[in-house]
Amino acid sequence: MAAICFLGASVMSSTGGTTLAGAAGTPASDAANRKAASIADFVAMGHVIESPRCLNCHPANGYPTQGDDMHPHSPRIAAGTGRGVPGFKCAQCHGAVNADTALPRIQSVPGNHKWQLAPHEFTWQHRTLAQICRQIRDPRRNGHRSLKQLHDHLAYDDLVGWAWHPGRGRAPAPGTQTTFGRLTQHWIDTGAACPGDA
Repeated sequence: MAAICFLGASVMSSTGGTTLAGAAGTPASDAANRKAASIADFVAMGHVIESPRCLNCHPANGYPTQGDDMHPHSPRIAAGTGRGVPGFKCAQCHGAVNADTALPRIQSVPGNHKWQLAPHEFTWQHRTLAQICRQIRDPRRNGHRSLKQLHDHLAYDDLVGWAWHPGRGRAPAPGTQTTFGRLTQHWIDTGAACPGDA
């Protein structure tokens, strides 16, 4: 009996926003179909990975960006070990929860009890989706995580989950963390293939 694959796909919601969903019914009984399904899942995951909510915290140069337009963080702050530098720590502005402000341009200051930048080796900005895919499945470049640990991080970590609850003035990442976790698991189950894999 042929296995049934649920290909990841990006679909438009009835309100016009992008959401993440699966397209059911594609047979995945051979390696080529499994690989195609896996790549399709990662492409769908890319709608989250390449959203400003993720890219702002995976900067290219150790300096965070902010906002939906990904402008340089103000004030300019260096990542240091991920939580800022001595005398200028992220926690000086970012608390355990989002905090509304009365400012029109910055409607809220994002917050999470684990607030920090991704380590420099986790840079995603200015990389292609294929490059990001190869990076996050490589334990040498993903924090020494197995694919199961990677799934658990993306599906359940509440700092990752902040992307869907970013506070006033920011668009959330597409879909939900639950859907993102399902896509991640299916990407893994079908071989963790990346766009451009031979």
